[in-house]
Amino acid sequence: MNKELTIAEKLKSLFELQLIDSQIDEIQILKGELPIEVSDLEDEIAGLETRIGRLQDQINELEGEISKHQGNIKESEGLMQRYQKQMDNVKNNREFDALSKELELQRLEIQLSEKKIREAAGQLENKKETLDTNQQRLDAKQKDLETKKVELAEIIEKTEKEETALEKESDAAKAHLDDRLLKAYLKIRENYRNGLAVVKVERDSCGGCYNKIPPQIQLEIAMRKKIVACEHCGRILVDDNILHYEQEEAAEESKA
Repeated sequence: MNKELTIAEKLKSLFELQLIDSQIDEIQILKGELPIEVSDLEDEIAGLETRIGRLQDQINELEGEISKHQGNIKESEGLMQRYQKQMDNVKNNREFDALSKELELQRLEIQLSEKKIREAAGQLENKKETLDTNQQRLDAKQKDLETKKVELAEIIEKTEKEETALEKESDAAKAHLDDRLLKAYLKIRENYRNGLAVVKVERDSCGGCYNKIPPQIQLEIAMRKKIVACEHCGRILVDDNILHYEQEEAAEESKA
């Protein structure tokens, strides 16, 4: 079972953890918005690819519809040629009227198919224009993605080892803290964009929000008998010598 840390040891562990996590934060700042931008671009590209696939299917359907109507026209033209030849050999008015009706019916079929072709051709042109626009957008997004991926890869290559080592140090430092204190530390970190949860008192002020710290509170912080939070921002406050307090105490004992 781990020995219960003194308040001074807890404060030192917290400040050491903050120093490590701040270095990790600096690496994340170096990466900037690139990871988010890469993820967003990948989502956009996936959406465009789906849209392009759907447009291509619609184009194929329209082309198939046009082809079908063109086939209908050829079929009707063939029937009309046949009926026209039969007209030359009609034996009575009844046969003539019947063939005339068939010819008229095929003319109407051709007109209907031509109308359907014009409608489908108009839609096809619009779909192709939309497809071309989306394809250009996709090409631009893919080019942008490749550029940002290269930038991100170069940063990761430079910082990966350092970040991995720091994350291990952070995990090791967290293991020294009890759950309640660690949760408080993490919650405070989440509240601030700079991730500072533990700060020194500098020039009589909080190192996080820069509000003045009363002398009595500064004395309590320097005594390291309890954990003191800034009354303005809630950050945990430590004295300037927190990392070396053990040597300081040892020196005091040797004097005594």
